[in-house]
Amino acid sequence: MSGPKISIETPLENQVYEITYDGREILQPPLSMSENLARLAAKIDWSRADGSDGADEPAEPAAEPDADGEQQVTSFQQPAWPWESVRNKIRDAYTEVCVLSDVLSIARHKRYMVLDGVTQDAPESRQLVQVISKKKGLGAAAQILNDGADRMRENVAEQRRNRNNNDFYTELLRLRQRWRLRKVGNNIIGDLSYKQVGSRFWLSGTFEVKKAEETPAPAVGPPPPPIVVTVPSELQGVAYIYVTIRKDQETLCSARLTQPGGAPAAAAAANSQHWNDRLEAAQNVLFCKELIAQLAREAVQLQAKLPHMVIGNEITSTIFPGMHLVIGLAHSARSERRAAELPPPPPAGPLSDNNYVLEHSLHQLLRHVHHRNMHHAMPHPASASMGMSKRRRQAGPGAASRAQLVKMVESETLLERIIRQARHVVLRMRTAFVIDSCARDIKDPLIVTHWNSVNSPTQCCCKVNIVTHGYDSVHRTTFLINVLEDSLRCVCRDGRVLTLSYDSSELQYIIFCQVSQHNMLAAQSLGRILGWTVRSSGGWQGGGCVLAAPSGQCYVAVRCQPHGEPIQVAVAQSPRPDFFPTALVTEHKWEQLGGAFRQVKWEKMEGRNFLNKMELLMANLSNSTANIM
Repeated sequence: MSGPKISIETPLENQVYEITYDGREILQPPLSMSENLARLAAKIDWSRADGSDGADEPAEPAAEPDADGEQQVTSFQQPAWPWESVRNKIRDAYTEVCVLSDVLSIARHKRYMVLDGVTQDAPESRQLVQVISKKKGLGAAAQILNDGADRMRENVAEQRRNRNNNDFYTELLRLRQRWRLRKVGNNIIGDLSYKQVGSRFWLSGTFEVKKAEETPAPAVGPPPPPIVVTVPSELQGVAYIYVTIRKDQETLCSARLTQPGGAPAAAAAANSQHWNDRLEAAQNVLFCKELIAQLAREAVQLQAKLPHMVIGNEITSTIFPGMHLVIGLAHSARSERRAAELPPPPPAGPLSDNNYVLEHSLHQLLRHVHHRNMHHAMPHPASASMGMSKRRRQAGPGAASRAQLVKMVESETLLERIIRQARHVVLRMRTAFVIDSCARDIKDPLIVTHWNSVNSPTQCCCKVNIVTHGYDSVHRTTFLINVLEDSLRCVCRDGRVLTLSYDSSELQYIIFCQVSQHNMLAAQSLGRILGWTVRSSGGWQGGGCVLAAPSGQCYVAVRCQPHGEPIQVAVAQSPRPDFFPTALVTEHKWEQLGGAFRQVKWEKMEGRNFLNKMELLMANLSNSTANIM
């Protein structure tokens, strides 16, 4: 017999349908009545007609007769449902899950059970043992780090020792790419001179190249270079050439010739440990000494009207009466001195700022000489010297005369070119000062100056515009001033070309003449606009003009003098009020002659400037004659 049937009820809560990744449980909704009926109907075994369940006892065996006629009892059992075992296993698993669900629900709400862990006694703390163990652990870690750092240091030192030879030859290759080197015995010698451009300087520019000794690298800063360059003592330090233009004891302008960046950059290069900086500083010193020696040699050889003076490292030349050009060499043999401690040029006045135009012109002149000496005309001959020009090489086949040969040989020296540029600089400064002074002194009309930005070292151009404020469209006077080396060329508006000397009074007189001519022509242009007629106009000294009113009964005479005197304006009327007929003159036609001119008190006239006063005067006279008529 089977055991008693035990029914286990399911918990009231629904079954879990899905568990999400964050642990949230999704419960299955409860079944409806129809769904529950269908579920129960699916459990019914419809193969049995008696309605009993599949757990019935087996039927009694039936007796069958055998061959002998005896009945034999045989066992017969109804075949089981094929899915019965599966159903039983699922039911058992479902039962266990239900029991587990009940236990978990009770443990979760902590109503009946508590699932707390059993507390154990804390172990006895030993602080001293912990400190010792931590100390040993830190010591072991520090020892590992120190060993790694020592191995890294040894590796870096070994690489540096292996790379020292390679760095030396690499730097030597870079040195040969920039400077001329040759090997003399076991030594490497270099050259800093300018022999390739025709130098005749006696000072040698040789330097020696050696391999630097192995020294430990500094902790801070770049490592020392593997090459040591030794320059002669006379080429050490900082040097520059100063050019100063003086008038009596006052310095008008000055300039310096040195490496790009000025004397501070040259001083920094001289104190630098890198071989390229030291060589550039030494070559700059050699360049300055060679240049001052060549200028001194030319100053002695030139036969000028006023001889040049060479005193020590200073050359003095006269460019204009009372003005001198001073070219000197400042050299500090101690390389550790700063640029501010160099021997300064002669004492300068308040106008001794560095003239960058002159400095640029001098640098351009030196570059031109260097380019001319380096680039000779092609093709180069095989036997003649490289410094000979193409015309001189063709003088023999061309049968040139002695006069032509002398003319070919004659060439302008470097000192003469510098003097020409200095004269142009002085004349340009003087021209600008005269124009600015006239513009400051003459309030009416206005003088506006425009200097051309593209000039040559010995020639520049200035455009001067003369206008009246508020009447720019009425009349404008323009003339050009070409500043040459020792003269000025003035091109007027009417096409006249005037050549002036370096005397500033001539330029000032020309400006005054242009101002007076502008006032006269502007008055005529204004009169034409207002309907007046120009009766006479003259360009003589103290030129003027006579204007007649539209009615012909009023006359205005204007006289402008270029000597800075005030403008004179006179007025006359017609018919003459002082005409009295006599026995000799009886006809009244002589009354129509203009009367005597009466001068106007011009300084008491209202108006901002000359043309404004002329406009008011002409308008008043025109209105008066109209009312009379």
